[in-house]
Amino acid sequence: MNHEMRNLAHDASPGGGLLCIRPTGAALGAEVQGIDLRALDEDTFADIHRAWLDHQVLLFRDQSLTDGDLVAFSRHFGNLDEAPVQESGRRFVEGHPEIYVISNVVQDDVPIGSLGSGEAVWHTDMSYLPEPPKASVLYALEVPARGGDTSFCSMYAAWDELPDALRRRVDRLRVKHDGTYNSGGYVRQGVVPTDDPRTSPGTLHPLVYVHPETGRQALYLGRRRHAYIDGLPLDDSNALLDEIWSQATRESLTWRHQWRVGDLVLWDNRCTMHRRDAFDPNSRRVMHRTQVKGEQRPG
Repeated sequence: MNHEMRNLAHDASPGGGLLCIRPTGAALGAEVQGIDLRALDEDTFADIHRAWLDHQVLLFRDQSLTDGDLVAFSRHFGNLDEAPVQESGRRFVEGHPEIYVISNVVQDDVPIGSLGSGEAVWHTDMSYLPEPPKASVLYALEVPARGGDTSFCSMYAAWDELPDALRRRVDRLRVKHDGTYNSGGYVRQGVVPTDDPRTSPGTLHPLVYVHPETGRQALYLGRRRHAYIDGLPLDDSNALLDEIWSQATRESLTWRHQWRVGDLVLWDNRCTMHRRDAFDPNSRRVMHRTQVKGEQRPG
């Protein structure tokens, strides 16, 4: 029995299974086994919360959750945001304003969800807000046979492995997180696009900050498109951001998840980035997402 199994070996599900945390072996991520998320006691949630802070991303397989179950699990981590308006103008699942539908499925000529079937580039959820969400929860209802994998990148490791000279250059800088486009490249509801990141909607955040619960330093990049480093000429900002991104998204800092129906993935939005592979638009992918409200500005 490995170290984490030994520390967490207690009844954790109605079936009496043992809660087991199995790290992915990559720079981040772990699978939590032996748990039914519909029935969490206080001790088991404390173990899950600790594992989440330790590993940044947690995978729970073979779950059978209603939308109400998904919302109830997510609320263990804090208050939930309401889902943003989708490209179609739809806002949320009927009766569950906290649930955001991510899907390429079209019914009666109207998309049921957001982001389509294309690639979703590296990003941190809603980092253009003054207080971005601290956690995101994504649950798989339908998945394609191939494609649509989600990759995660550790912003702790990105900072830890940044070359010393680059660390000194960026330590006290602030970066503007653009709010024009979502991760699928669609213009957000009510936003007028601009090609100048200095005048686009968004929020300035520290490029390097201390995680409020772990005390560890992390890069906070958000997304590359239309980001801007405060106070620099635009060309200098772009050159420096390109250099940082090339270091921060190296494959050695990432973990890729291949989805199965019933998978739930929870990630710490404060110290990770994620992206999605494209998939066959003729296949179906339906995911339900919740987001846990941020409790303070990154800083």
